[in-house]
Formats: sequence, C-alpha cells, structure tokens
Amino acid sequence: MGLVVADSSGAHVIEGLYNFRDVGGLPLAAGGVTRSGVLYRSDALSALTPDGVEELTTTAIGVVVDFRTPAERQSAPDRLPTSRPMQTLELSILEGSLDPSALRSLSPGAVRPAASDLEAAVATIPALGDLYIGMLQHGAASFVEVARLIASSTDDRASAVLVHCTAGKDRTGIATALMLDAAGVERSAVVADYTASEANLSGPWADGMLHMVASMGVPITPQIRTLVTGTPPEAIEQALRYLDESHGGSASYLSSAGVDDAELEHLRLRLTE
Repeated sequence: MGLVVADSSGAHVIEGLYNFRDVGGLPLAAGGVTRSGVLYRSDALSALTPDGVEELTTTAIGVVVDFRTPAERQSAPDRLPTSRPMQTLELSILEGSLDPSALRSLSPGAVRPAASDLEAAVATIPALGDLYIGMLQHGAASFVEVARLIASSTDDRASAVLVHCTAGKDRTGIATALMLDAAGVERSAVVADYTASEANLSGPWADGMLHMVASMGVPITPQIRTLVTGTPPEAIEQALRYLDESHGGSASYLSSAGVDDAELEHLRLRLTE
C-alpha cells in the first residue's frame, strides 16, 4: 500500500499515492499565493486503495491528465471513481517514460550483454535536464492542452485538473513547473515544488522501482538512480533557463505553441488568488 500523503493545503489525503499534492499556497512573485483546488499533481493512480478512490471524489478534481505512454497505462491502469464522472485525457509524452520495455532494450535477448556493454548503453541516456528540454521541444501540444483545461476550470463545478505520469516527478514536474511559472510563481517556489517529489518517492516506491530496473540487468549507477527517483534542483533550473533563453519565459512558450492572450489571462486568474 502507498503512503497516505496530504496535499500542500492539508485538506485531503489520498491513500495509495506517494506523490499527490495540490499546488495551492505557493508564493507569487508579485505578491499573494496560488489558489488551492485548481491544479493537482500525482504519481499514477493505479495503486489507489478503495478508500483512496473514494477520497479522490471529495476533491475538486474533475479532469485527469495522464502523460504516460500506452504501454505504461496498459501495465498499470488508473483506478478512478465511478460514483461521479471524471474527464480523462491521455496526452502521452515519451521522454521520461518509465516503460519497462524501454529499459529492457538495454539488455535485449535471452542472454544479457556484458556489464560493460550495459554501462555503455546507460551512458547514452540523457541527463534529466536534457530530458526535460526534449519534453518541452516535443510535448508543446500536450502542455497547451493542460493550460487550456486549467484556464477553463471554474469554482462552481468539480473541474480542477490533476496531471500525472508514473512517478509524478518528470513529465508531471515539467508540466506543473511550466504552469506555475507562467502564472507568476516565485522561481524558488517552482523549484521547491519540483524537488519535493524525491522525498515523497523515497522508501518503498523508489526501492521497488530500482529493484525492477536492476532485475532487467541494468546497473544502478548514480545516473540511473537520479533518472528513476531523483529531482535535483539543477534539472528543473536547466529547463526553466531553456524557456527563458529560447522563448522569453514560460508564458511566451505557451503563446508560441498556440495559447492565446485570453487563455493565458484565464490561466493566471485560475491559479492565483
């Protein structure tokens, strides 16, 4: 069973999840804080207990965005409430996927390659910061959809957006950081929200994932450990720096990808108090 984790506002606990939280209460650069009950982030919902599924219905969540690949979803389907409908969107992002078949490609065939060959293959995997830049370069359409979902949410119905992947740290981390940064959250708070995932995932979740990777013959190097379980601040800082230098910031990135001025304004209004 997963940990019982409170969201950042302390209003809800979701049994079976390790990395669930509401991103409300974060400081804005211009003063004020982010609004609670609008944007949530999480690891995959496949491990929700029956009580956890029921607890999900007490939140404002009405839309669940799943960034996982089809293979990830097939191997661990989300558990969702049946007592009230939730809109689900599958916006697959390949970079950052924890698809066992992708890891297994490092050790193809019935006979595992030599350790030196595996280590050489592992060395070709990009560092997290580079991986995040790849997400931003290739996943703009998915991030635009998330921005529009948040912008169109309201207080008078359950329409808050929950974004998740497998761990809730990489694809989810980039999407969340992008929305928070575009809304004007202090950069230090954006980074702190991202780095919180490593502590949330430490223990049983991280141990189980590393055991799965090791069972495929993949050496657990520091690079692999960070890739699978880590959220170093320099990784998200590299992604934010890319947005600044290549697009003029997160809001401009979303604009260049198709989010219009009215949608951006509604995004900010929904995420801020």
